[in-house]
Amino acid sequence: MRPDSINIISDLLSFIEGNDDPLFNETALKLFRFQFQYNLPYKKFCQTKRKTPLTIKNWQQIPPIPIQGFKELTLACEPPEEAEAVFMTSGTTNPNAKGKNYHPTLAVWDASMKGPFKKFVLPDVEKMTIFVLSPAADLNQNSSLSRYLSNAVTYFGTANSRFFFSEAGLDMGAVAAALKECEARGEAVLLMGATFAYVHLLDYFHEQKCRFRLAKGSRIFDTGGFKGQAREVEMEQLYKMFAEFFDVERNMVINMYGMTELSSQIYDQTILSTYENGQTIFAKAGPAWVKTVILDTDTLEPVSDGKVGVIAHYDLANWNSCLAILTEDIGYRTEHGFVLLGRVQGSEARGCSIAVDQLLQSNRG
Repeated sequence: MRPDSINIISDLLSFIEGNDDPLFNETALKLFRFQFQYNLPYKKFCQTKRKTPLTIKNWQQIPPIPIQGFKELTLACEPPEEAEAVFMTSGTTNPNAKGKNYHPTLAVWDASMKGPFKKFVLPDVEKMTIFVLSPAADLNQNSSLSRYLSNAVTYFGTANSRFFFSEAGLDMGAVAAALKECEARGEAVLLMGATFAYVHLLDYFHEQKCRFRLAKGSRIFDTGGFKGQAREVEMEQLYKMFAEFFDVERNMVINMYGMTELSSQIYDQTILSTYENGQTIFAKAGPAWVKTVILDTDTLEPVSDGKVGVIAHYDLANWNSCLAILTEDIGYRTEHGFVLLGRVQGSEARGCSIAVDQLLQSNRG
């Protein structure tokens, strides 16, 4: 790697270790200068908006790149062929157009995952028995979620932790047997998996007439959306089923918001707030090196708290691609964080569509 990259990595690891929010603006501006210099497609996009390191004085002025750019362009400061890992989107919309995020080293990605997981998911315990319901890194090396799940077990799992997904799929019978054993021992367990994995698992438990009374302190972690190929399930409906089948109440259920295009994750504050003050906060929050802003869907200018808009994230851990990402999600801010409402639809996407057009036009030829 070039010396500038090594220096950036060192700065970011120090920021993450110190959780140093006052340095966010300074670090973001330094990182923007780095990306403007070495990430040519992003530089061209910024130039169309007349945004350069000379004109930007605050991190909120940094242009967020539409996530569509990760599908259409190679967004990397270091040579992509030298990446230690390449995380790809699932390509459910278009299998031939998968978004790619190149990681010359996973040191920053891993550091960004570890501390917030402990803070938001396990604020009250050092380790826990973790049962993983989705593919781990050995089955899908191009999945950021798979690495995330494997890291969770490596960093925070007890010796009884297990992975239940293989090339044959999810072994639901083995999950049921393992949960019964934990129930009998009074051992708390953390279930982790993609949201829709639970739908199929609960269907199986319903057919088998399985119910569990998991030990106090047990919790359920899900990530991803609530739409599957088979049918759509409402979030609150699924969470009620968690209480029915596992005896795990809503305040011990946590949804993680993550995406391939980012290098950090954002969490419900359910478990953390319950542990800290006994009040359940559902709004999502992230670590100090991630800032989330809500933008007007037409103008892409910041909106006031409570007003619905498109979500943009500023993630310092995204050092090799673009620290500022314009998502296709909508939500609104509260005093505690932000609430995710779903995907941008139809006419709501005007500002996003204009940004995508600007990105692609600036990189033609």
